[in-house]
Amino acid sequence: MEIYVGNLPDNITKTDLKNAFKQYGRVTTVKLKKDLFTKKPKGYGFVVMLDQEEAEAAIKALNGTEIKGSKIKVGRVRSDVQEWKRSGKSMKNRPF
Repeated sequence: MEIYVGNLPDNITKTDLKNAFKQYGRVTTVKLKKDLFTKKPKGYGFVVMLDQEEAEAAIKALNGTEIKGSKIKVGRVRSDVQEWKRSGKSMKNRPF
């Protein structure tokens, strides 16, 4: 299951995020989004966990917690967003 993680501090690393989530189960992928041109962090990323129950537990436990001074937002990636990603369409007209 793909999990959205928002309101991330600029100094967070993939390892920091993985360590937060791996308490709840196996983490397969961590992606932190950066601006294409400036290479500065955008403040959000995605974590992929294979087991849905573990992912749900992580979402419930970590949403609203603080990491490196920022209160993070954690939730399921909406299915409409996943469809846009798979379709390869321009993200200019994305639904969020």
